[in-house]
Amino acid sequence: MNVRAIFIDMDGTLLQASNNISGRNMEAIYRLINQGVMVFLATGRHYEITAPYHKEIGLRTPMICLNGAAIHDAETGRAMQMKTLRLNEERFHHLTAENPCNVIIHTANGFYCKETNEEIDYWIKVGKIPPQYIGDLRQAKYQDVLKYSVRTDAPSPELSALFKKEAEVINWNDGFELVAPNVSKWSAIKSLLFELRISPNEVVAIGDGPNDIEMLRHVGTGVAMGNASEEVKAVADFVTGHHENDGLAEFIERYLHESYVV
Repeated sequence: MNVRAIFIDMDGTLLQASNNISGRNMEAIYRLINQGVMVFLATGRHYEITAPYHKEIGLRTPMICLNGAAIHDAETGRAMQMKTLRLNEERFHHLTAENPCNVIIHTANGFYCKETNEEIDYWIKVGKIPPQYIGDLRQAKYQDVLKYSVRTDAPSPELSALFKKEAEVINWNDGFELVAPNVSKWSAIKSLLFELRISPNEVVAIGDGPNDIEMLRHVGTGVAMGNASEEVKAVADFVTGHHENDGLAEFIERYLHESYVV
């Protein structure tokens, strides 16, 4: 397997449910770096809660954040690329107000939310940056939106379908996310590969969620985690172990050992 770069999802892939990187996953990544393989993080998280893990591993590659809506420089954290989204705000807030849900709006200058929860408390703890605003988002003064996240605590395909003409929709079991049209982790990967002069055929991508489908489908080798849904596994070339059982390291150790990498 001729591999020059690997793009790794974070939640449900690199990280255990405790939000920690296991020693085995860390060692597997170090081995790849020592072999000359470029290692990237590609996540739905915003920059502030991606950077601490990027630093923990010691990566020097750009970070793909917010499902590809932003790419951040490894050294400075500066946004190298941002793809903003424009919705009919009045319609969006009317529709989400009619349904019991939390709404989180990620912008170029921080995030805004309808209410806080355990997840957001974790973001504040790790990222060291509190929300710019908490409350009725119709009253919030935000601009340059990169991602809308609607948490309904249940699949909501009928609600998310109402935004398909305005945005790229990613459906989850607990709601959905919206990014700009044609934006995905794959679109961000593609722009980085162009700059680095790396062919998609020389790339591995590994993930577990619906926001990983496009990158798994388009790179040379797409890998789904054992904890991924059947929809994600269907587009992958390989299925590895569960994220709680170091499925990331399992794949790297089995297929990307030095003798297989050029």
